[in-house]
Amino acid sequence: MKICVVGAGSIGGFVGVKLALAGEDVTLIARGANLDAIRSRGMRLTMADGTEHVARKVNATASLAEAGPHDVVILGMKAHQVAPVAADLQHLCHADTIVIPMQNGIPWWYFQRHGGLFEGHAVQSVDPGGEIMRTIDPARIIGCVVYPACTLAAPGVVRHIEGDRFPLGELDGSESERVQRLSALFVRAGLKAPVLKNIRSEIWLKLWGNLTFNPISALTHSTLVDICQFPLTRALAAAMMREAEAVANRLNITFRVDLDKRIAGAEKVGKHKTSMLQDVEAGRDPEIDALVGSVLELARLVETPAPHIETVYALVKHLGRTMQEEKVYIRAHPFLG
Repeated sequence: MKICVVGAGSIGGFVGVKLALAGEDVTLIARGANLDAIRSRGMRLTMADGTEHVARKVNATASLAEAGPHDVVILGMKAHQVAPVAADLQHLCHADTIVIPMQNGIPWWYFQRHGGLFEGHAVQSVDPGGEIMRTIDPARIIGCVVYPACTLAAPGVVRHIEGDRFPLGELDGSESERVQRLSALFVRAGLKAPVLKNIRSEIWLKLWGNLTFNPISALTHSTLVDICQFPLTRALAAAMMREAEAVANRLNITFRVDLDKRIAGAEKVGKHKTSMLQDVEAGRDPEIDALVGSVLELARLVETPAPHIETVYALVKHLGRTMQEEKVYIRAHPFLG
């Protein structure tokens, strides 16, 4: 099967290496030093247990047009990076190409093939004006939730921290032959990819932690275990999670894990810096709207108050603005002397 990974960063690189090592025909879309490293040395993956793997037989390019049509297109970039490439994805698609978005947060396609009250509603926080929604045919999309934590340790080098689950699901809840085929593809690559009838419920379960721990981590420069074990930030996270659960319930979503268990799961990950904290420390544009702003948008849509989420959103949004205007990154440094 021909597979193209658009955005060969941490998660995209992880999936790309696993699929390539399983014998699939993989093309990685990358740029800059990352592209140069992949072309010269292949894509290297260091697993959490210390084992190392190198996918040398991968194609690598910065041009979607040059890559040409593929059977599966995996969007491995962050949510705010999808719009700039959406129109060019046509170069990667033939009539039956499947698109698998791997973004965190509420996805642009959330209300496509939804069948509910808000069918076809564009989530403006992640898709202003509905541009992505109009460009990418929802019939191509298979929903996916990304649970692994990885970092791009160096150009062409991905470090796996934990996790191997990529639940998959059709947007209309059907258990199609193609989603079963994709699940089998991921399993052959050593990943867990259960097929779910309600992929949106799984999106909310993952987002439940991301919308709280990511911004709190970015604001306090704390790891997951630090946030969970400090009473005040633990209480703040719980308050935000209760508000988010109320919003989800109004959209007919119920969580299969209770709040305390979800916090305990985050605490168990340990001294892990969230992706938003990593972005703040590296001077990259953090995923504020996909992870937090989108939840507030849905809260307004279903007329449900979320004051704690609003407050944290305002603070982290201002942090992102400061980084952009001052062109700075913000990182903790040890005391001198």
